[in-house]
Amino acid sequence: MVLKLFCTFWRKNPYFTRQIAKTSKEVRKYDMTIKFGTSGWRAVIADEFTFANLTLVLEAIACYLKQHHLSEKGIVIGRDTRFGGEEFAQYASRLLASEDIKVFLCERDVPTPVISYEIRRRQAGGGINFTASHNPPEYQGLKFSTSDGAPALPEITQQFEQTFAKLYAEEKANPRKRTYPEFQTLRSQGKIELIDPNPPYLQRLREIVDTKVIAESGIKVIYDAMYGTARGYTDKFLKDLGVSVETLHDYRDVYFGGRPPEPSEKNIPELIARVKEQGAKGEFVIGIANDGDADRYAVVDSTGTYLQANQLLAILFHYALKHKPWKGCVVRTLATTHLIDAIANKEGIKLYDVPVGFKYIGEIMMREDMIVGGEESNGLSVYQHIPEKDGILACLLFVEITARTRQPLSEYLKMLYATYGHFSTVRENLRLSDEQKNALLERLQNQPLTSIAGKNVVKVDKRDGVKMICEDESWLLVRFSGTEPVVRFYAEAHSEARTQEIIHFAKSLI
Repeated sequence: MVLKLFCTFWRKNPYFTRQIAKTSKEVRKYDMTIKFGTSGWRAVIADEFTFANLTLVLEAIACYLKQHHLSEKGIVIGRDTRFGGEEFAQYASRLLASEDIKVFLCERDVPTPVISYEIRRRQAGGGINFTASHNPPEYQGLKFSTSDGAPALPEITQQFEQTFAKLYAEEKANPRKRTYPEFQTLRSQGKIELIDPNPPYLQRLREIVDTKVIAESGIKVIYDAMYGTARGYTDKFLKDLGVSVETLHDYRDVYFGGRPPEPSEKNIPELIARVKEQGAKGEFVIGIANDGDADRYAVVDSTGTYLQANQLLAILFHYALKHKPWKGCVVRTLATTHLIDAIANKEGIKLYDVPVGFKYIGEIMMREDMIVGGEESNGLSVYQHIPEKDGILACLLFVEITARTRQPLSEYLKMLYATYGHFSTVRENLRLSDEQKNALLERLQNQPLTSIAGKNVVKVDKRDGVKMICEDESWLLVRFSGTEPVVRFYAEAHSEARTQEIIHFAKSLI
């Protein structure tokens, strides 16, 4: 009833009416065939993300846990600040507890990396987080993490999809009524336990971050919580060190202030303006932000410069080599800057490039030591930490770097360019018709490009989309969304002019 009333109000709101109008038709065409993407199942609330569909997804997860003898270890369940999170999390707890799976339910909204750490700390069988990450607020989602705290790999999520399809067919042919004991009844029986994962997680971060350098630096931090789950995590860590912290948007808002909870440059104008204002006064200041579920991050240095994730990853990688005792390889995704490669080659560090999706970085973390692993979409993890994106840790590490070097991060970046070469990176998303998308895909697969904007293609990688590397080391990656008619162009070169030539060329292919 609560969800029905909300959706009535939701659809009367002009902002959400426009968003739902764009997605409802596309979602319904799947006829209840759900799809797990790079970070779980995401869908519009009351269109595809319903209690009926959620029931079947949860039953598929229960089947997986039992088949792999993980049900006795229990499962951690959390949620972000989106609408309906409490109801969905409690419902999932009741269903799974009724399947004799012990549930550790987080008391309040909780960051994705915290759930990952809690799974590992408790040696649980897995975890579920109700989050749609940085998607617009009309979306809800379910992300499943395996017993190692990593995002589930495709071979597991494909099992969920197949089991869902089987259960859906059975339900369509013979609907059955399901009843579960009340939440408080299951709690009193010890089948559901409320937990607070904050203290052990923050303690773990104190083992990674150089708290002494930060505490003694006199740095001021302006933090944008973006109405998300990192309230009381990122800011609390710094305040406990005695750091002066000014927090923006530190309360729950299911509308996320009318913007997607993604920490892109256009979504954090207040943070950028505030940091620029303080920096102009000569303050030793840095701005940081987390997305809705805190697995992503943003950084603004004292000049008011918003640094791209590609740039920040290179800075952190280089800093770790010089100031951290971390040993091992470095991992980046296919869409991430080759500045990482230049540093790795010169410093003698083994490098892996993997398909887009942090689960592939986590897979390598599980088998060997990794100094830094990251992707251009603002996700990273570090040496012997969780095999999951941790935006909270990322923010704190860039505070540490600034505190130690006592210079803007943009100056650090200039030093990297002077030492390892300049790299200019651009990403553009374009919405296509199905016909345009299929035509472009067929052309790239059947008529491989031999040159891009005047430079010969010397290598083609088709592991994730089509990545074409040219003789001058510039490259173009074309990736297609699996759930909507969108193409993503990623381009990089040693000059901004060459990068723009590549993007212009890519658009001419449509």
